[in-house]
Amino acid sequence: MTDAASTTVAETRRTARWAWLLIVAVTLVAYFPALGGSLLWNDSDYVTTPALRSLHGLGRIWFEPGATQQYYPVLHTAFWVEHRMWGDATFGYHLVNVLLHATSACLLLLILRRLAVPGALFAALLFALHPVCVESVAWISEQKNTLSTALYMAALLVYLTFDERRGWKQYAPATGLYLLALLSKSVTASLPAALLVIIWWRRGRIEWRRDVIPLLPWFVVGAAVGLFTGWVERTYVGAEGADFNLSLAQRFLVAGRAVWFYLGKLLWPADLMFIYPRWTVDAAAVWQYAYPLAALGALGALGWLRHRTRAPLAAALLFSGTLFPTLGFFNVYAFIYSYVADHWQYLACLGVIAPAAAGLTKLSGRWPQALRWTLATVLVGGLGVLTWRQCGGYRDITTFYRTILARNPECWLAHNNLGNLLLRAGRPQEAIPEYETTLRLKPDFLGAIVNLADVLLQQGDLPGAAARYEQALRVRPDFGGYLALARLLARLNRPADAVAHVQAALHLQPNSAEAHRELGDLFLAAGRREAAVDEYQQALRFSPDDANLHNNLGFALMECGRLTEAAAQYERGLQLQPDLTQAHVNLAVALVRLGRVPEAITHLQAAERLQPNLAPIHRLLGDLLTEAGRTEEARLEYELVGSGAAPAP
Repeated sequence: MTDAASTTVAETRRTARWAWLLIVAVTLVAYFPALGGSLLWNDSDYVTTPALRSLHGLGRIWFEPGATQQYYPVLHTAFWVEHRMWGDATFGYHLVNVLLHATSACLLLLILRRLAVPGALFAALLFALHPVCVESVAWISEQKNTLSTALYMAALLVYLTFDERRGWKQYAPATGLYLLALLSKSVTASLPAALLVIIWWRRGRIEWRRDVIPLLPWFVVGAAVGLFTGWVERTYVGAEGADFNLSLAQRFLVAGRAVWFYLGKLLWPADLMFIYPRWTVDAAAVWQYAYPLAALGALGALGWLRHRTRAPLAAALLFSGTLFPTLGFFNVYAFIYSYVADHWQYLACLGVIAPAAAGLTKLSGRWPQALRWTLATVLVGGLGVLTWRQCGGYRDITTFYRTILARNPECWLAHNNLGNLLLRAGRPQEAIPEYETTLRLKPDFLGAIVNLADVLLQQGDLPGAAARYEQALRVRPDFGGYLALARLLARLNRPADAVAHVQAALHLQPNSAEAHRELGDLFLAAGRREAAVDEYQQALRFSPDDANLHNNLGFALMECGRLTEAAAQYERGLQLQPDLTQAHVNLAVALVRLGRVPEAITHLQAAERLQPNLAPIHRLLGDLLTEAGRTEEARLEYELVGSGAAPAP
């Protein structure tokens, strides 16, 4: 290498280092307000939980689907390591997110320079500072975005080297980086398709042997991981049900509108919010077809222009192809409240930002350099200011929800979650209106119905709570809900309704000892003693070692006059649980009625030792001792009654 060439290389490297420092510096400045943010939304599901903080927990992260909210083991391993470093302190997680974002911007700079795309630094700064990225960077959970994108970009960069040199030394690490990206977030499965688009854009053709065959394993693995992620989303996250029952036509309508929505937010990043209003998708509304038809028309026009320039079509394919997994064709849990989210276009936006920066650079090529720098600085600086301001909404959980509601007041989920927050803060009177607003906006939202019922119950509004629990059961019949409502109805002196609800619970779980016991209690309170006996016997079939159940059955048998059977049940209960005070007392009463007073005295004395301050036990024991002629002992028991022993509970 000549001295001139060496000097050029050194200058290029020095320039690159300054560019990287600039990117990292401006990114840290723009995201400074986010560094002090607290845990938000579902962050606690991603920051490593206590059950997973050991080496065994690390193994579960990798080999037990469902151990984490989503099966992204590389991501959760990163969280596991970070928790070892700084525990639950949020600053570290935020700093890692910001640095990963800056790393992706630096990798974008390298990739664009490798591809000889003009305006590489401009594009990197636009990506680093665009406010549409704030949701991914300021929200700890979305480290899956920042980490997977950094790995995606690194894999892309190494593969470009392989495309030139065709060696295993490049292919193997590129494949490894791609696998790490997939196991951080499966949306990166689009990388092999993106590489083919880039290759086509560079050379104008795709060769099967040279271009497609090396990427076939990537396509297969990416498809497998994507399908597995969809299964996890349905099975463990809950992305199924009425809210996801969209026809194929409706899914096309969602996709067509979403593409234009995301493009609009990139070009004009105003009114960004964490939860956007959920569109009403109506396949019978003709105007809604304008979105997908316009998207198809735009692709057709760009295809027609490909003979003049392939760049616009390549950009459109990169953008829409990367967005594809979240466009509505596959169920994503968040669809229950919105069909779009800023973090879903974090990776895809590169397909617009890079060509837009290149186009602006070419367009301004003949302008005075001072003007070009001024306009670029204004644009980049303006985006940085918007990002700084957008970060303010992620400062703390209360600000987070109130920011959402300020921009989207019809967001029922934010109202519900704010109600939960207020309730935990000991402000139930403020929580109630939030739950009521939630139910006005989404009357069938089970979470808000149950939350409101619980608050009303705590406030002593038993009829109001009962009405809400009944509403919850109409939305989703539930065994535990039926039993809880039955107990509440019994308190409201509605025994017939209480019985009906326990019977409904038994219809769902006929082998439930708990439900049979509840029904037995209700029958006994209503004077239906034989029916109560039957229910307690049924309960004991499913829970034969429950001492309290034997005690309850004994009491019901005693009420029916079946004293010998009752005594046998009490004795069995005491064999299982010798310290069951009530069984000792009940057995004593049964033994007295059977004329076995000495044994009754023994059991009352046992009850007295267990609970020495209960007046009824002393009184009954005194009576029995008197009857047995043990007057001095009886006098001591009566004195204990008179000394202020506590009444029976």
